[in-house]
Amino acid sequence: MEVSVSEEELLKVLDSSLSHIKWRLKSAAKRRLEIDVLGLCTGMRPVVMIDYGGKMPELQENLLSFLKFCQKESPIFEHLRVMVIEDMIYLTHVRRLAKYVTSSLNSEEEFHFVDLEQDPPKMIKGAKESSLVMQLMSIQKLLSQKFPDDGGDSGCSSCTKTDCMANMKSSTSEPISSQSSEYIDLSCCVQDTQVTLPTLNGWLLGYPVVYLFGRDHIADAIYNLSTKSLRIFRVLVSRNNIDKVSQSEELMSFSVPYDLSMGGRKEPWAEMFLTQMQSKREECKQTWKSLEMEVLECYPQAIVL
Repeated sequence: MEVSVSEEELLKVLDSSLSHIKWRLKSAAKRRLEIDVLGLCTGMRPVVMIDYGGKMPELQENLLSFLKFCQKESPIFEHLRVMVIEDMIYLTHVRRLAKYVTSSLNSEEEFHFVDLEQDPPKMIKGAKESSLVMQLMSIQKLLSQKFPDDGGDSGCSSCTKTDCMANMKSSTSEPISSQSSEYIDLSCCVQDTQVTLPTLNGWLLGYPVVYLFGRDHIADAIYNLSTKSLRIFRVLVSRNNIDKVSQSEELMSFSVPYDLSMGGRKEPWAEMFLTQMQSKREECKQTWKSLEMEVLECYPQAIVL
């Protein structure tokens, strides 16, 4: 049974947790954490990347302590977990991730891929004939086994020696949703594949446009993206907290090569994505007052993938 989300309660527990573990975040990082956690708990996003608040391994230690205290204080946080893939760290809502994986595999989520291995990059829809996309789908299938969308608590089938999930740091004998907040290490999912972290992240973080390139073409991808102007698509939200002046904050953002997004917000995929996000906001209007998409231009510059 899902727990209703009270922004006031969530922020109170968040503040208490940060104080308890003595995690001193700058104001911008604290606001980012608030938005990310609210986004997860209200169903706006299945996964968020934590690329602020310090460096590894201290960041991971602080995040684990933070989540452990939050879960002790309120059931709002019971389905949140810390997740690690190689040197990246994330927060995920295991139930929302399960549903997202299932909808992706069932083609209920529409994705466009930008092929960065060629110059100029080209956008391809679906691209199931691509070996890289097929490998990405294989990773999704592995995740669907670990995070089954059964409508209840996420279960966990036993893992074999060849199962990439066997390396998870949390116990594999319990359903994920009932485990403690020990982190889930999914690094082995991308081992022995050509799928790069930027490609996996594009899908995992819920972007409608995903950069596609293999490990053997990282240099090509960096060059092909660094020499192109980009459009930055920002999804902005304002909260309904009556104690604060309503202001727009970034829920998420992603980039698309300029020449492949000439329509900006009027691109069919952008309009569909915004409609989906608006539908999610409608389900939690008590938290989010408004949602809109902003499109900015970014001139060629060095890109780190």
